[in-house]
Amino acid sequence: MVDVAQNALIRRLVRAGAGSDDEIDAVLKDAGLTDVARVLVAEVLFRSPEPVNTAPVDVALDVTHGGERYSVALRMVRDEAIRVIGDDSARVRSRVTFTAAGLVRRLFGPADSQRTGDFHNSFVPTPEDPERVRELLAEMNTVLRAAAQATATLMAGCTGRCPDLGELSIRYGSDKWASFHWYTAHYERHFAPYRDRAVRILEIGIGGFDDDLGGGSLKMWKRYFPRGTVLGLDLYDKTALTEPRLTALVGDQNDPEYLTGLAREHGPFDIVIDDGSHVNEHVRTSFRTLFPYVRPGGLYVIEDLQTAYFTDFGGSTGGVAGPDTSLGLVKELIDDLHHREHREPSVTRPTPTQSTVTGVHAYHNIVFVEKGTNGEDTLPSWMDADVWTALGAK
Repeated sequence: MVDVAQNALIRRLVRAGAGSDDEIDAVLKDAGLTDVARVLVAEVLFRSPEPVNTAPVDVALDVTHGGERYSVALRMVRDEAIRVIGDDSARVRSRVTFTAAGLVRRLFGPADSQRTGDFHNSFVPTPEDPERVRELLAEMNTVLRAAAQATATLMAGCTGRCPDLGELSIRYGSDKWASFHWYTAHYERHFAPYRDRAVRILEIGIGGFDDDLGGGSLKMWKRYFPRGTVLGLDLYDKTALTEPRLTALVGDQNDPEYLTGLAREHGPFDIVIDDGSHVNEHVRTSFRTLFPYVRPGGLYVIEDLQTAYFTDFGGSTGGVAGPDTSLGLVKELIDDLHHREHREPSVTRPTPTQSTVTGVHAYHNIVFVEKGTNGEDTLPSWMDADVWTALGAK
């Protein structure tokens, strides 16, 4: 579990990564190298892909600041999770050294910054006698190749850049790509402008079955947004998934009182994703309650709109989604977006969604709702249908 102090430190490091050297130095002075380095190492381990080397290799990661050094040995081998091992059992073949400030910038700074020459690498040990040279040469084809592969795995974790969402979906076991759904291309299109921001994301529905905790999508978002904070909400207890920058919450998406308390404590949100029960009533309750807590410029996403046609989920029959379904909500939002065009408005004061919905982007089974200020005025009152027709004819 992540304690309050660790969460506060992570937030400071995320801010400092895009700030000045003085900001990073201030965090290091207050928290100390050991605590900062532990957070950084945990982030590197999370971002690193699975090892490809077939021979086990120990790689050392050193983090320095001033005259201090924090060192950790990592054992890597294919088909096994990277693990930290004690100094006594480590047989280090490669050592990678970063300054603490350099690693903070790599992990939490702008992803498009150039990051070459800001670290030191050496393959070890350096032989001191002829017999040891011959021994190293004999094992070069296996051990040194494996050491290079393991070092590459570590370096892939020391960056804000990441693979596309389709690849991340497969890596972390999310079903948003090449499974039941093909959503990640749409997510890439709409989420790309947020990549380098310290976003706050809430996803309803953590997934998992029986003894599987799920959480694949939450980890995908954590990796995709290197400066982001991810929260997941589920009806069942998945709090064992909580780790740095990722928090699992327990609650009912159809309970407005609970959702309001959650939003007041953890919001406002830059992005909300509803991948929960997909029951139409629940979808509508969650949207009406949480959309006010999405920041201006943010997005609200609803997945699996096909249940608008499933009667077991409160959907409609006959191929036309009714007003009480999730797609009925989408249709309402399109009307709200154009409320100033209504020639006979039913209300004199715009509703919250009429005032703040600025875009509705619908794809197969998924919709993205943009929030902002819907302030565009309508055509002048004197421009009736006859005038409009005449103008259009010219």
